[in-house]
Amino acid sequence: MSEIEIPLPEDWVSKIYCASSTNMEKVPENSVALAFTSPPYNVGKEYDDDMGLREYLKLIRDVGKDVYRVLRPGGRYVINIANLGRKPYIPMHTFYYDIHMDLGFLPMGEIIWQKAKGANGSCAWGSWMSAKSPRLRDIHEYLLVFAKQDFSRPDKGESDIGRKEFMESTLSVWEIPPESAKKVGHPAPFPVALADKVVRLYSYIDDVVLDPFAGSGSTCVAAANNNRYYVGYDISKEYCALAKQRILNEVAPKS
Repeated sequence: MSEIEIPLPEDWVSKIYCASSTNMEKVPENSVALAFTSPPYNVGKEYDDDMGLREYLKLIRDVGKDVYRVLRPGGRYVINIANLGRKPYIPMHTFYYDIHMDLGFLPMGEIIWQKAKGANGSCAWGSWMSAKSPRLRDIHEYLLVFAKQDFSRPDKGESDIGRKEFMESTLSVWEIPPESAKKVGHPAPFPVALADKVVRLYSYIDDVVLDPFAGSGSTCVAAANNNRYYVGYDISKEYCALAKQRILNEVAPKS
């Protein structure tokens, strides 16, 4: 692989941009080490327009294309996604694999996020104690892990993950309780604890971490608290304001 100049983090980092991540013009090519996001599920959540599946997947592709542009060689794109529906069941993660592999991403694996051990899941039982129409109650989501151009980072940096955490984080199932939507003020927040694990496993100190669907700002909070630079994009003015406020409230001041 030919030598590629990696832009230094300058005045474009440590910011939330209230704009579409289909064109992240503020972010230079080959500058981001890790992108971690949870795209809107498009299933009637009040923060997302009701678009058809084909239009929704086009949005995911357009965002993925620009994420690929801004990722540095060996950079990682981790996507939190849940499968949807029951009649019919829609395996969303298979669409995500097809889209991102077609864009040139390399699949590194997937993590099952078990949102709580013994969690009740949704309340739709289907047929109660009968084989007529039992329905599975989801207590997990996926973290799909992709890389740009190479499975390994060609550069060396400073890691801050300990032996015990590394052993736990490299298991394919993570048990982390979900975040309260009411507490955070966003209909589908993922916990900062989840972002913490992703950030420490897949990036070095002083790397740039991007969230193209920043939402409530969990990824940005985790990046800042783990001594990484953050960049967030979201089209909602309300959630951009929420993310900025969470960063002010939850990021520990530098000593």
